[in-house]
Amino acid sequence: MKELFNKLVQLITQKTEEDYKIPGLDKKLESFQKKINYKFNNPKLLRAALTHDSYFYSCESSAEGDSPYERMEFLGDAVLGLIVSEYLFSLYPDKDEGFLSKLKSNIVSEKFLAVKSVDFQLGEHLIMSEKEIRNGGRTRKSILSDTVEALICAIYLDSDFDEARKFVTTFIIKGFEEQVLVNEFINFKSILQEYSQAKYQLTPDYLLFSETGPDHNKNFVMEVYVNNEKRGIGEGPNKKDAQQRAAEDACRNLKLK
Repeated sequence: MKELFNKLVQLITQKTEEDYKIPGLDKKLESFQKKINYKFNNPKLLRAALTHDSYFYSCESSAEGDSPYERMEFLGDAVLGLIVSEYLFSLYPDKDEGFLSKLKSNIVSEKFLAVKSVDFQLGEHLIMSEKEIRNGGRTRKSILSDTVEALICAIYLDSDFDEARKFVTTFIIKGFEEQVLVNEFINFKSILQEYSQAKYQLTPDYLLFSETGPDHNKNFVMEVYVNNEKRGIGEGPNKKDAQQRAAEDACRNLKLK
């Protein structure tokens, strides 16, 4: 297993110093390590975790398909899932599997990881192409959450499971009870669907009302109908978020929240 991990680390850190001609990068990485209270034995692992594919493929030495980013996400996601499961299993000894699974899914969700990443200013330290930066990559939830997973992988490979657990407990799990119970993390679409199916044996219908803005900064407005009656409206940067806001509005109107 150790030999396998060593090969994985070698693959992840194969980029040369010439590929990272970014002024002040070393100082930024040093500053970031202080924020997360972890000093890397192999700083190349941190650099790889923070390097978005948009920058990786802009390097002259890059070949399509050799980016370690997604592999790091994969392993980091698994480590994160185990740590959160272990934590909830101990915290709620009397709760059933359904309760634990729902709570875990909220904690490891894209939205929650992106919110937590703000606490250690992850977006400011991402290494990405200028185009991706202009398109709002530093604040995009999908990129932030993926990078959190890659960072967990980097800490795990650089040290061990205990250090990864320490990071996750401190920066991801801490304070989760207050945050996952607020509206931002309640699945209003699921609540509305359960209501509609129980009362009318129908699922809600979501219709696009409007779509405005340039490709990199879209705004969608969705309407939701229950039993052919308009019950809510909501907007967001994508259809999924707009539907969630429309469902929240419907739940409020139907007094389900």
